[in-house]
Amino acid sequence: MQLLKDKVTLITGATRGIGKGIALSFAQNGANVAFTYLSSDEKARTLEAELISFGVRAKGYKSDAGNFKAADDLVTAVVNDFGTIDVLVNNAGITRDTLLMRMSEQQWDEVINANLKSVFNLTKAVQRPMLKAKKGSIINMSSVVGVKGNAGQSNYAASKAGIIGFTKSVALELGSRNIRSNAIAPGFIETEMTGALDEKIVQQWRDSIPLKRGGSAEDVANLTLFLASDLSAYITGQCINVCGGMLT
Repeated sequence: MQLLKDKVTLITGATRGIGKGIALSFAQNGANVAFTYLSSDEKARTLEAELISFGVRAKGYKSDAGNFKAADDLVTAVVNDFGTIDVLVNNAGITRDTLLMRMSEQQWDEVINANLKSVFNLTKAVQRPMLKAKKGSIINMSSVVGVKGNAGQSNYAASKAGIIGFTKSVALELGSRNIRSNAIAPGFIETEMTGALDEKIVQQWRDSIPLKRGGSAEDVANLTLFLASDLSAYITGQCINVCGGMLT
């Protein structure tokens, strides 16, 4: 069963990790996929071809989600190319980890801009086609760090906690127009980035999780797929943890 057959989806930051997993899952389930990337043209072209191989339309857009005008222009371009936008996944994000006493204003501003302002930018822009269609699903990628905090990540935690509050507010504002807004809070997800870490440290993290393993991009993609589909038609304003029981 193709849960997203013919739906037009926009995913930010999709050329690697969780974003790529979501893009592949959506294409496999019949969605036409527009996605953004910031730097790697080659990775974008490769992903485009991979998505198209599932028999759907796909196109990558080089765009900075943290730039208000660029986000607005992006949504206009996607609507021109695909006709509408049914699902928005705000996935783009960065880290600039350090203790607060060492954190620069630039490190704070970069993370807030890339992680939180980007969600405002894209959500505000995508309201237009969704309000016109009187339907839509907005899915924002938060983090367990936004729920519980983490030493050395005050900027990241603040951005991800802000996403949760924003998500709930948008759900209240747009629910009457049949537009849903939900957040996902991944825990320790093993991607290319964690592959560069010391294996002993990674194993310690795995051992501390009730399910005794790190999550995968597919684990997060499965929930994103559910929230994007009509199976979750009565779910809005929620933040759902994908953490293997870490926060239990």
